[in-house]
Amino acid sequence: MRGSSLLLVVLLLLTACAPTPTDHAAADTASRLSNAVRDGDGAAACAALAPDTRESVERSAGEPCAAAVTDAGLPPPAPVREVRVHGQWAQVVTGNDTVFLGAFGSGWRVVAAGCRSRGERPYDCVVAGD
Repeated sequence: MRGSSLLLVVLLLLTACAPTPTDHAAADTASRLSNAVRDGDGAAACAALAPDTRESVERSAGEPCAAAVTDAGLPPPAPVREVRVHGQWAQVVTGNDTVFLGAFGSGWRVVAAGCRSRGERPYDCVVAGD
């Protein structure tokens, strides 16, 4: 009985540390954006953006999102290192980028990308909503 209790505790600890489907979905959305930008597929890249972010990209560039997002200077794709999900918000950290996402009815959407930490100050992002 003692051995099965220990096994149960170990399994619970491993399960608590395992990535969740929500983590995977957020990471997939962040990767979808960077892969689309790399491939020059502006329509797919814009589909990964939150509505406010898409509008901000268009407004700041003065051109449609599909053209603007591929020229925005986002970092190339890199392996995902960490995913943090806090309710309806997520942060995906890759080897060269930090991406912030929000949960929408249609799934995770990127609210900011190309973000660099500035210590105690807010992140500096290449693409962000208002």
